[in-house]
This record gives sequence, C-alpha cells and structure tokens, in this order.
Amino acid sequence: MRYPFYTCDVFTDTRFGGNQLAVFPRAEGLSDGQMQQIAREFNFAETTFVLPAKAGHTRKVRIFTPTREVPFAGHPNIGTAAMLAAHGEFGEFGPALTVIFEEEAGLVPIAIERKPDRRFRCELAAPEPLSLGAAVPVAAVAAAALLTEADIVIATHQPQAGSVGLSFLLAEVGDRTALERARPNVAALDRLAGEFGQPYLHLYTRTGDGFDLRTRQFSSSDPLLEDPATGSANAALAGLLAHYDRSASGLFRWRIAQGVEMGRPSVLEARAEKHEGRVVNVWIGGETVGVTEGFLEI
Repeated sequence: MRYPFYTCDVFTDTRFGGNQLAVFPRAEGLSDGQMQQIAREFNFAETTFVLPAKAGHTRKVRIFTPTREVPFAGHPNIGTAAMLAAHGEFGEFGPALTVIFEEEAGLVPIAIERKPDRRFRCELAAPEPLSLGAAVPVAAVAAAALLTEADIVIATHQPQAGSVGLSFLLAEVGDRTALERARPNVAALDRLAGEFGQPYLHLYTRTGDGFDLRTRQFSSSDPLLEDPATGSANAALAGLLAHYDRSASGLFRWRIAQGVEMGRPSVLEARAEKHEGRVVNVWIGGETVGVTEGFLEI
C-alpha cells in the first residue's frame, strides 16, 4: 500500500528552523512494528501516525521516536494539527478551528489559527494536570550538562521533575552564557535516567532579550542528544514556574527560544493558569511550516 506523508518544521515560521516532524495522515493498516520502523527511518525526534478516532473526537494520534512510542509530545501535536489543516483533512473552515486528538496520555485539544501564506499557528492544552516529582541533586544535573554546580540556580526550585503528560527534569541555569556553554554528557545523562528515572533534562534561563526564557533539552535516548523545540517540556516548565509564583491566582505567559545553539531556532509561546494556589491549565503554541510531501510504499 501507498501511505502519504508530510514533513514540516514546527515552532518556526521559517523552513529549516524549529523541530522536524513527519506526519502520516492516514495510517490505518500499519502495525506497531511498521510504525516504529518508519519512525526510525525518518530519524526525526518524532513521527506521528493519524488514525480514526476511537472515542468520538477528531482523530487518534500515535507518536513514535526513533526508539519507542511516547504517550504525548508537544511539537508532534502542533505539527500534526497544522499539516492536517493545510491539506484539507478537516474540510473547509474559517480563520480558526479547534480539534481534539485522542492519545495515550489523554485528550489533547488544539486550537488552529490560519495565518497568511498557508501557515498555521496551533496551541494545545496539556492532557494532564501539572505533577511535580522529587528533587534531583545539583551535582548530577551539572555533570549531565558539563556545567559546574555554581551554574545551577536553586533560588526558585531545586532541579525537579515536572510533567503535563510527559516527564522532564527541569533545572534553571544562571544566565545565557551558562546555557550556551552546556553540552550533553552521555554517561551522566544515562545515570539521570537510571538512578532518578529522568531520561530528559530540560535547562532554562530567564532573559530579557525579546524572550522571557531560553531553553535547551538533552537526552541520551535522542539520536541527536539535543532537541531543538520541546513543546511538552516547555509546557511542564510553564506549569512549574506558575506553581512557584507567589501569586495565588492568575494567567502567566512566556515567550521561549530553543534550538538556537543547534542552528534550528524555535519560538514557543507558553501560558499557564493558576487558581487558588493550584495550576489548573497549561498551553503551548507556535507556528508550523510545511517542507515536503510524498508516499511510502509498504
């Protein structure tokens, strides 16, 4: 059978920036093993496979890295919604549309906004409420990023796991120079995964240079060791920062840069809502640009 696919760059308005994604819009008939082989062949951070909805929503979406299936991820949802909209999979619609994807982590609502030049901006609502894990020693985090312990900032929080559908170890560094100096240390990243159950390290620093935050994400399970735009990690980060904000209630916003050090600059827009001391909603959004389309014979 011939399976159509699209590739796109997510969290960017310019081709060859952002995070690469392959989307199979009509994946019925593919086995789990075939999906995994296809994801390995593309070798992007993720590949998505779109199936008919099982629970009456818009579509069922499965997300594969080159090595495994994941229950939720940010840029695959944003890019999949944009590509399906761009290629008429949702039919005709006006300037905006909301769809709901069924995924292992839960339901993922995505608001789609049509932009000029066939571009789309999408914003997803996280499928799970914010959950925070135990703190991880500063020394372990510094080793995993080839930084010094003094580079890790703990004024707001210790390095800590956070999740809104997929867990990340979130750690603040002192400034942009420290962030740029960071390098993935495979052995130490493996120890983070083995000893603390945290395979993904997401570093951030606060800036005032047109962005509120700049971030980088390392993982020894990633073929490239670093990810250029991680929607699920930045959504968890938004939830964590709202959690630690002293305000009891409010709507918080962040403009986030990632991927700059990799030569794939990305722009992510995060929001979090807090009510009576509890984070109740988290969103992450950005633009997508189509790159290629074709068919795969199976």
